[in-house]
Amino acid sequence: MKPIARPVYLDLFRIHLPLPGWVSILHRVSGALLFAALPLGVWALSVSLSDEADFQRMAGWGAHPLARSLILLFIWAFALHLFSGLRHLALDLHWGVDLRRARLGSIAVLLASGLVTLLAAWRVFA
Repeated sequence: MKPIARPVYLDLFRIHLPLPGWVSILHRVSGALLFAALPLGVWALSVSLSDEADFQRMAGWGAHPLARSLILLFIWAFALHLFSGLRHLALDLHWGVDLRRARLGSIAVLLASGLVTLLAAWRVFA
């Protein structure tokens, strides 16, 4: 048998990856983002609980538009990771494994995380 020529690396922008594949990659990226942000969140909580002046300082920092945008990014990452994780659990139970339902599940994950992010943006920036 002749061996199949395989690429040395996978260039995700050159190959056609279906939507469920992109959602799976986004699940991993959002998980890494949340894991990397965890020490910052613990630090901010620790500082805000130390005394009233530090709480006011952290509240002032949280009122900055850039900080609010970062908070919104973390809300999106959490929502996407949550809904995508539920989708992966369903796939482990062999629910929605055919291509049509996998695409619908991926669209549902993106829409649900987008809706949660929009609701949070309405609340954060109001």
